[in-house]
Amino acid sequence: MDKENRQRMDLTLLLTAILLVAIGIIMVFSASYSYAMSNMGDGLFFLIRVLQWAAIGLVLMIVFSQINYQLWKKLANLLLLASLVLLVLVLTPVGTEINFAQRWIHIAGLSLMPTEVAKFSLIIFMAASLERKKNQMQTFDQGVIPYLLLSGAVFFLVYKQPDFSTGLVLVFLMIIMMFIGGIRISHFAFLSLAGLGAVGSFLAYVFLSGQGYKTRRLVAYLDPWADPSDAGLQTIQSLLAIGSGGLSGKGIGRSIQKHLHLPEPHNDFIFSIIAEELGFIGSAFVIVLFALFIWRCTRIAMNAPDVFGCLIASGVATLVGIQVIINIGVATSLLPVTGIPLPFISFGGNALVVLMALTGILLNISKRSVGAGG
Repeated sequence: MDKENRQRMDLTLLLTAILLVAIGIIMVFSASYSYAMSNMGDGLFFLIRVLQWAAIGLVLMIVFSQINYQLWKKLANLLLLASLVLLVLVLTPVGTEINFAQRWIHIAGLSLMPTEVAKFSLIIFMAASLERKKNQMQTFDQGVIPYLLLSGAVFFLVYKQPDFSTGLVLVFLMIIMMFIGGIRISHFAFLSLAGLGAVGSFLAYVFLSGQGYKTRRLVAYLDPWADPSDAGLQTIQSLLAIGSGGLSGKGIGRSIQKHLHLPEPHNDFIFSIIAEELGFIGSAFVIVLFALFIWRCTRIAMNAPDVFGCLIASGVATLVGIQVIINIGVATSLLPVTGIPLPFISFGGNALVVLMALTGILLNISKRSVGAGG
């Protein structure tokens, strides 16, 4: 990388991402140690794996920061096709079922999660497609219907895994990117209301029809203490962890709830362990880092040299923002338990690598932005 590019790269975004990953590594180790000792016989089990994935993500971030982001425009259709194929394959015997969900494909000893690949591919495809059709986005047949059909297909495939919450994240990611891409306000309002209406109808159907664990989750959201040993367990233990952290926390490694009280604390409920060990101050610091990351994405979008770059940056900001809001909302019992991870921090190799790769693309866009990057 030459001197000029080093000066133009958004160093704030880079440092924020690295700091979030570092916090994630520390908190995954702290949150997972007891669980790993009890279930894997090795307290370092998850630490070793998150370090491996972080190393892969770092390499991709560096490489992608050097590749002209315009290359991704040429690969957009291929990436979308590959993602759809993977989303179909995971539903066949090729997919692996874990905890009653078929969300993984094992390739050469690695576990591939098609939904994470889809997040990357959809951002790239939507950015390329919306730029190409920027003069047609005001029409319903060109600006709405094709993406409505695509979002429906993606949601159906993800829901069948089953992964309702990730399907919703992908759908709303597409809707927001369509809005930024130039669809009419009335069309955006229609899609948003239709989406919210569909979610509400689905939740009402689940609640009234008594569909096993889904109904129990909704009941637990309304009253976790109605089923404290099963459906409400995660929420109760999460609230206990957050409440016991106080202002400054108990200290790293000193969480009580992670000791087999809060199920798999290194995954979706890692924010609870952050709050318990680092307190309100540490939790607020993490939230500020996410806000800073999203702001830098937004700034890159505003200064991007073209619509494609603007939409990629907007898509990444949207993806991270949605997941942060949902994850923290679940941990604090403001939202029902969903299974959405905390970006950069929750244990999950595929999610971490995808986010770091997208960050690399944003760094490349920032080097070509109208304004200064750092």
